[in-house]
Amino acid sequence: MNTHLSVNLNKVALLRNTRHLGIPSVTRAATLCLQAGAHGITVHPRPDQRHIRDSDVFDLAELLKAWPDREYNIEGNPFHNLIALVDKVRPQQVTFVPDAEGQFTSDHGWRFPEDAQRLRPLIAQAQAWGARVSLFMDADPGAMEAAKEVGADRVELYTEPYAAAHGSPQGAAVLAHFTAAAQAAQAVGLEVNAGHDLSLLNLRDFVQAVPDVKEVSIGHALMADALEMGYSATVQAYLDCLKP
Repeated sequence: MNTHLSVNLNKVALLRNTRHLGIPSVTRAATLCLQAGAHGITVHPRPDQRHIRDSDVFDLAELLKAWPDREYNIEGNPFHNLIALVDKVRPQQVTFVPDAEGQFTSDHGWRFPEDAQRLRPLIAQAQAWGARVSLFMDADPGAMEAAKEVGADRVELYTEPYAAAHGSPQGAAVLAHFTAAAQAAQAVGLEVNAGHDLSLLNLRDFVQAVPDVKEVSIGHALMADALEMGYSATVQAYLDCLKP
């Protein structure tokens, strides 16, 4: 299997936070997903802690010590609360996402050259702490060289436009644009991740068309499926989509 599956646990924390009972458990969800074969765990802690809390970040870091062959990916805006957490946790991967405080969900990638100067030192700092750095990017082939120049190791292609077009008359053209973006990234030495609105309906088509995707990070759709199928069966279904 060439593409790894990282399970985003934000929505588990969101449900838990509606009461004060501690259920559903974020660490239990992580354990079940890892036991089912997920290659890693993703969290995206936001400054308002409306879902993943700082305590979750630390609890999951402790849990993942028992799974040395799996990866911990922490997403977020490096100009908000992310860097302090990365310093304390030292995950295998950090994904820089340019969302505003209180933003409903991530909806665009970094802009170059506008963001280059302020990103560069933070990328270098995260790498000095041992993390691979991925930049959340729109599928713009022309921006990939700039992402490489600021020091990124990977880009995570923002796939909501692909998901929205999947199955429509425009679907093939949009997917071809993502293929071109991935090829442009790889041509300058970047590896490629992908995430946002990927699901059982569209994942297989994406990884079969877009070359050498290293990782997909999936939360919302996967958790919605898990409500009906359970964690284990759901993770297995997503892993099946990633098989060559």
